Amino acid sequence: MIDTLENWRAKALAAGTRHRRLLVSVAALLMAGSAFTAFGIAPLLPDAATLPRQLVSESVATPGLEQQLESLASVDLNLRRGTVTRAADTPEALLARLGVSDAAAASFIRRDPLARRLLQGRGKLIQASTADGSSLQQLVARFSPDDNTRLNSHFSRLTIERSAGQWQSRLETAALEATTRLGSGTIRSSLFAATDDAGLPDAVASQMAEIFSTDIDFHRELRKGDTFSVVYEALTADGEPVPWNDGAGRVIAAEFVNNGRVHHAVWFASGPGQNGYFGLDGRSKRRAFLASPMEFSRVTSGFAMRFHPIKQTWRAHLGVDYGAPKGTPVRSVGDGHVEFSGWQNGYGNVVLVQHGNEHSTLYAHLSRIDVKKGQRVEQGQHVGAVGSTGWSTGPHLHFEFRIKGAHQDPLRIAKASESAPLDAAARERFAAVTRTVQTKLDVAESLVGVRLQPE
Repeated sequence: MIDTLENWRAKALAAGTRHRRLLVSVAALLMAGSAFTAFGIAPLLPDAATLPRQLVSESVATPGLEQQLESLASVDLNLRRGTVTRAADTPEALLARLGVSDAAAASFIRRDPLARRLLQGRGKLIQASTADGSSLQQLVARFSPDDNTRLNSHFSRLTIERSAGQWQSRLETAALEATTRLGSGTIRSSLFAATDDAGLPDAVASQMAEIFSTDIDFHRELRKGDTFSVVYEALTADGEPVPWNDGAGRVIAAEFVNNGRVHHAVWFASGPGQNGYFGLDGRSKRRAFLASPMEFSRVTSGFAMRFHPIKQTWRAHLGVDYGAPKGTPVRSVGDGHVEFSGWQNGYGNVVLVQHGNEHSTLYAHLSRIDVKKGQRVEQGQHVGAVGSTGWSTGPHLHFEFRIKGAHQDPLRIAKASESAPLDAAARERFAAVTRTVQTKLDVAESLVGVRLQPE
């Protein structure tokens, strides 16, 4: 049988050299031949059960318990614990929560100017390491920077450590690391409820509401069954999720389907000082006027005839009332300058902002005024806070929009205002960015199972 297989092997190899297409078949044949050969040889081997066996035993000496303990004692064990600072923390309370009992460290934190920053405010991410399980070796605190403009890009790192028997502290600024995350959801009751169900931070919901504020009136136009998909940044400091701002950075791209209409937004750096959100058509999402003077509120009275709650008569309501708690920030809906700031009869505390030569906005019943007459204000800048001053039955904002002195429906102005398109030089770069984020949005959208075509 072996001779026969050897003859087949030789013939197959010769054929393989003449026809390279047969090499795979040759390989298979050779493997089969080897198997048959093994089958023929195996019975000729001796039975393993009949072979002689020898048992070899050797004693192994183990170190004594005392020797093992001495070896463990020579190893430096660094234990790390983490926590987040609380408003009522003292040095002793903070260290105790970290499992540290070190009077010298607590004393240093109390008297050192940099170290005392641990106790200022709450929400700082703390990590401590000890050498013997109780004495502090190093403490690192990570918290948001003092400069709010760098909130999504940098963090402050405060380090307290013992070196050569002396305590030292240092404060530095480091860059945050951002990872991309996807999310999607369906509106059942509210935007925040939907993002909670989807496991998305509240900061992402706030950004989406702001991004699409000129497309969607979130006070009146949100519908049950609306869907959204979002790509956003999750921020980490030295590999640890940051506790401030829900650990969320900037929304990179988003899709919102409202009442069957699809809206897109993509973050794009079009040029120096021109960063912002754009639709897939390359037009900026930023328009001349915001849809609302507050991020979140509810419309309690629209631009229409109404029964006046104080004068008890039917009369035209020349603005829009937004119900909100006292102290809620009120923002300017556009760039301009403050024409009036102060008390004005039934309006109570009021701010009047002039936008160019023809447009002006009025913010009334304020509990607090944050700007002065003649001051320049930018779109989104706080001008005051919700109150109930003047002729008012409860905390709310009365908001008016005027064109050439004539009152207009504020809810229609934002959508009618113009937005600037990208120039030709930036559109090619923008197209490359949109292709990348669209793929991610498609993945996020698949979680919802709804796919509509843009209008």
